[in-house]
Order: sequence, then C-alpha cells, then structure tokens
Amino acid sequence: MFDKLKKEHIVARDGFNRWKVPPASIAIHLCIGSVYAWSIFNPPLVKQFGVVAPAPGDWSLSSVVWIFSVAIVFLGLSAAFAGKWLEEVGPRMVGVVAAFCWGGGLIIGGLGIMTHQLWLLYLGYGAIGGCGLGLGYVSPVSTLIRWFPDRRGMATGLAIMGFGGGAMIATPIQEFLLGLYYKAPQFLGPQDAVNIVIEGGKRMAEVNGQLVEVVVATARQAAEAPIAIDPGVYVVGTGNTGAEGTFFTLGIVYFVVIMIAAFSYRVPQEGWKPEGWTPPTADAASRKMITQNHVHIDQALKTPQFYLLWIILCFNVTAGIGVIGVAKTMMTEIFGTTLPLIVNSAFAATYVFMISVFNMLGRFFWASMSDYIGRKNTYYCFFVLGTILYLSIPFAAHQVSINPAVLWLVMFYAATMIIFTMYGGGFATIPAYLADIFGTKFVGGIHGRLLTAWSTAGVLGPLAITGLRNMSLNSALHDLASKVDPAAFAEKFGAGIDQLDQLIAAKTVTIAQLMEIAPAGTVDPTPSLYNTTMYAMAALLVIALVANVLVKPVHEKHHM
Repeated sequence: MFDKLKKEHIVARDGFNRWKVPPASIAIHLCIGSVYAWSIFNPPLVKQFGVVAPAPGDWSLSSVVWIFSVAIVFLGLSAAFAGKWLEEVGPRMVGVVAAFCWGGGLIIGGLGIMTHQLWLLYLGYGAIGGCGLGLGYVSPVSTLIRWFPDRRGMATGLAIMGFGGGAMIATPIQEFLLGLYYKAPQFLGPQDAVNIVIEGGKRMAEVNGQLVEVVVATARQAAEAPIAIDPGVYVVGTGNTGAEGTFFTLGIVYFVVIMIAAFSYRVPQEGWKPEGWTPPTADAASRKMITQNHVHIDQALKTPQFYLLWIILCFNVTAGIGVIGVAKTMMTEIFGTTLPLIVNSAFAATYVFMISVFNMLGRFFWASMSDYIGRKNTYYCFFVLGTILYLSIPFAAHQVSINPAVLWLVMFYAATMIIFTMYGGGFATIPAYLADIFGTKFVGGIHGRLLTAWSTAGVLGPLAITGLRNMSLNSALHDLASKVDPAAFAEKFGAGIDQLDQLIAAKTVTIAQLMEIAPAGTVDPTPSLYNTTMYAMAALLVIALVANVLVKPVHEKHHM
C-alpha cells in the first residue's frame, strides 16, 4: 500500500494540466498555517476548570504560550531531517504523513485538554503537530518548482501564500467552534447573594449541603464569554470552554483535507518542460544567477552559499517577528495615548487583521516579482528598504510624542505593512533562490534543512523583543523617577526612591503613574520603548544584506 504513495507511482501522464497541483499545495498550507492563530486558544486554555474565570487548578498563561514555540521548533527540525526523505519518496508520501501528524497531533492535544494533562498538549500539538507542520510545509516546494521552471517564484509564492493566510481563515473558524462547544458552568447567583468562604486559598460555596469550589466572574469576564452570561459566582468544573471539542473537530477536518490534497499530487516526467517554453540561455541564466547544474543535498551543506542563505532567512524572519510580536502593543502604546480618538480597540483589531493580509499578499507579490528582477535583487529590496523602514518607526514615535498628527500614524502604518509583506516574501522567495543556486533536483530537501533558520528565529525573535523592551522600560522608569520630587514619590507609592527597583519588580511603579507626578512638560517615554528593538532589527537586516552580497554561484566542484 505504501509503495503506491511513492513518487514513481504518481508521475503525471502526457497532457496533465500542471495548474491542478497548486490548489493541493495551497490547501495543505492553509491547514498548517492555522498554527499562527494559536493565540485564540490561550484564553480558554488558562481557564479549563473555571471556564468563566481562571481557577486555582488551571494552567498558567506562561505554561501555555510556549506550546506554539515548540511547534515552530519542531517544524524546522522535522523539515530538516525529512528533506532528504522527501526527495526519495516524493510529495504524496510526505503529505500523507503530514496529515497523520497534524491531524493526529490536534486530537492528542484535545485529549490533553480533556484529561488536563499539559504534557499531552506539548506532545500532540507541539511535537507531533510541529512535525506535521514541517512535512506539510516542504512537501509542495520541489514539486511546484519542477512543474513551473518558467515561474519558480510565482509557484512557490502561491503555495506559501496559503501558509500566511491560514491564520486569517482559521481565526473566525476557531472562534465559531469555541462558541459552538462552549458550555457555561453552574451559576449560583450574584457575588453579594452567595456566601463564599476561603479554604486553602480557594473560594468555596455551599451547594446542596456540600462545599464546592467556585470562581467569581467579573462583568468584563462575563462579556468576554462566547455566549451571554451574567457576572457572578460559578461552580468550578461544571462547564466547558469548548477547546477540546475544537481541537478534535479541527484535527479531523485538517486530516481529511490534507489527505485529499496529498493524493492530488503529481510529479512531472523526467525532462518535462512547459509547452512553448525555452529554458534561458546560459548568458541570461548567469545574469540572474540561475544554475544549469545540480548540487546533492549532502554536498550543499559543504558550500558557503547554504550558510549565507541560512543567515539571510534567519535574520529576515527574526526582524519580521520583531515587529509582528509587538505590533498591536506598539501601535496602542505609541498612538493610543497621543491619538486616542483614532487608535482605539477596534482600530487595533483591524490593524492585526491587516497584518495577516499583507503577510499573505507579500508572499505572492515578492516571489512573483523575483521571477523578473532575480532572487538576489529581491533580497536587496528586503534589506535596503527594510532597514530604512525599521529606522522610520522610532522617528515616527518621537515625532508623534512632540506633535500628535495623523501623518505620523499613516507613516507608521505604511512602514509596518510593507515590512509584513517582506517578512512573508522572504519565506516565499527562498525556495526559488535555493533552486537557482543549487539546482532543482534536491531543492525540497535543501529547503527543509534551511528551515532550521526559522526555528532559530522563532526562539531568538521573542527573546530579543522581550529583553530589549524590558531594558528600555527599566531605563525609562529610572529616568522618569530621577525627575520626580522624592516627597511626591514617597506619598504616591508609600516608599522612597531608593526602593525603586523593588517597586518596579512588583509592578507597583509604572510609567503612567510616574507621569502623574512628573514635572510639567515632561515627555512621556512610552512611545520610545520600542526604539532599541527597532534599531536592533535594522542591524540584523544590515548583516543579512552583507550575507546577500557574498552569495555567488556554487563552485563547479560541488556539482553532480
């Protein structure tokens, strides 16, 4: 049975329409791209017992958010280790295994939620599901490049565009399913009508002569529920957030869709080329740095070009994560205080949606553009234009704090949206760049190994963002405190300035509170909190630019 999945059994017959292959690739990438909508699951997962509010036995947010990072790490690792296997068995076999891993990983994760075993979530969604992500990500790449030798960039851009748009489609679906399976816990009444006692740090109330654990839902928490509920006291363990049902449903649906798509894969016959297409002359290929030779997957690791391209992808992704990871917060903190009538919660929500849109469109636009201007020139655009745009963000933040004009908001919005297109474009263009440098014979496997750069960026990016912002915040708090009258500080916080570090660690002192007692004319440092992060990201792009300059054709000694 498994032999029927191998690539020698899926060679297309004469007259096969190559445009039947991209829809299968897009379908798989839309399924696995839903990983970017992980944040939708954070709120229900931290209140599985309490449902309407977190209970003492619920998971903490810090223990849940890392599941996404684990999935991204396993994406890169599985793509690296399975790349060579992909070239041996073909895309259908890899696609089928991806269906079992991604669909099965979600189901195992659902079991973890049902039994409240966090390790099952890490194993299912993080490790096994992450392997499904990696296999599903690389399975169409080499196939599409072989079907579209005349439009390599466009072909890979089509498929990888689906990964960028996966979250955009998955978000409303996941929210619908969470609401569908949601069940409010037993309601005991308003807080002032229920006698609550504390035992072992837990809230307890009497129900039918027995003490049961309860949580108290505030008006805000009641409003956040998927269905209409009243604020008040609810019995722990009697409701359902809908997370487990959502995981089970998505696991089954994704398994079916990826299996259908995998069985739609076909590979071209040896020596096939599109009707009417003439391969570029050696001179034309040389100008765009497109090789006519092939480099074996193991030999590629011995070339400097592989590691230069690894740096290019890693730093482009890290810089992109540097904005995506803080985009909504940055927008709110920079412009929410200076232009509050415009930048409200609805504006911020729309901004997040547009991030997905431009990320998705950038994957197709830049990859297609690279077919005309060349892959190396495309990355020059990313790094030169990107450096300017990253440096423009601190400038806009500084200007809006001095002069709250809409112009600076427009400048910030446009700069970040272009950055998001280049973040997605970097993912979509790199497979074609690899094909140009190493040839098409083993490009799928080489691409898989290069995706370890993505795993690295997935860890480096968040660490850099949080570390640099915390440094900026700490510096701003100390600078503000030095301008405040010590007597006013002591009256405000009940402690002297000499205890500032302890107060900051306890989150007692904030910029907003210090601004209330700061001297007149003091500039609020909040808009500048991300300046160091943006400067660091711009520096990464400069390093990547140098790496791109150094990329040359592979020496002939590495050719097959």
